[in-house]
Amino acid sequence: MPNREEKRNLETIPVGSLGIIALEGCKVLGDMVDRFLVKWRTEREHEHRDSLAFSGYQRDSYLLNAKVPRFGSGEAKGMILESVRGCDLYLLVDVCNYSLTYSLNGMINHMSPDDHYQDLKRVIAAVGGKARRINVIMPFLYESRQHKRTGRESLDCSLVLRELVGMGVENIITFDAHDPRVQNAIPLKGFETVQPTYQFIKYLLMHEKDLQIDSSHMMVISPDEGGMNRAVFFANVLGLDLGMFYKRRDYTRVVNGRNPIVAHEFLGTSVEGKDVIIVDDMISSGESMLDTAKELKRRKARKVFVCTTFGLFTGGLKKFDEYYENGIIDRVLTTNLVYQTPELLSRPYYIDVDMSKYIALIIDNLNHDSSLSELLNPTGRINRLLEKYRAGER
Repeated sequence: MPNREEKRNLETIPVGSLGIIALEGCKVLGDMVDRFLVKWRTEREHEHRDSLAFSGYQRDSYLLNAKVPRFGSGEAKGMILESVRGCDLYLLVDVCNYSLTYSLNGMINHMSPDDHYQDLKRVIAAVGGKARRINVIMPFLYESRQHKRTGRESLDCSLVLRELVGMGVENIITFDAHDPRVQNAIPLKGFETVQPTYQFIKYLLMHEKDLQIDSSHMMVISPDEGGMNRAVFFANVLGLDLGMFYKRRDYTRVVNGRNPIVAHEFLGTSVEGKDVIIVDDMISSGESMLDTAKELKRRKARKVFVCTTFGLFTGGLKKFDEYYENGIIDRVLTTNLVYQTPELLSRPYYIDVDMSKYIALIIDNLNHDSSLSELLNPTGRINRLLEKYRAGER
């Protein structure tokens, strides 16, 4: 952990005794985050450690015991099994963890994002206003893809944010929000959408030892116009050129609820002989990402790396396996912010980008009421990483 982070945090008193509640779908990530916090705070030596303001600062674990048992009807209740009075609480929830199940009238149901969100609200309700502050860390922002209206539709994401704030939540931390402008729904509360750019670059360089990171040998690609801001930042910090695909659709037909894609048109310089990094917020079915990779290979790109924050893989891994075997994709990088299947983790082309240390740093800073500016702007860290890589420290 950087020394400057430790020094800065010791200059401010914690908001309250730190407590983390990792909901059932986020237990693994919660355990990893907890281990970092325990290690850092155990190693810290400072003159204030025995003062009342730092009571409970060093503990064996910051995880608090909570559960959400269900009745046979499928209904549930939130339960906090230890005191949270005066705590600075951080609730971790993965709304995409479909591996969890519950019984409904004798039938086994997989938990949906709706179920996870309801459980989050139950736990907040069980806190009963006794905590000093409630913060929600929801890596995949629930209903983030329903962020705007096109006709008579519900604005679910805005409703979610307003509902959480209405229940007493002070800060909402998410990662790579589909549209960051949803924060306009809660302008007087804390909302941060964190980009994992540094972690993607770090893990890619760890696994690929022969990359030439310059505009003559590498390029960043956005698979559509909606992800341009993300790709522009990625290209700028690496000093690379940028390309973009846009989808030509047939607006006279609707297939599976959307207008079918007729063609992928490319805007940008030639990718021939270059390594390309496709950057997006998520892989849902993967269809769009695979089409983009295929088009880049058709244009004679050398290697194709896919970097997305959330790997949902709703269409399974068969197509990705096929494209890897045929040399169309070389690496797929997604984070551990959402549930990962054992099958995905076993794939030779897959790189698991661990975000637990980053989350622990965010929690540590927020608990001390310290600025997040340095954490949220990774430019300096990326430049140092690139210098080491180019110097042969790989």
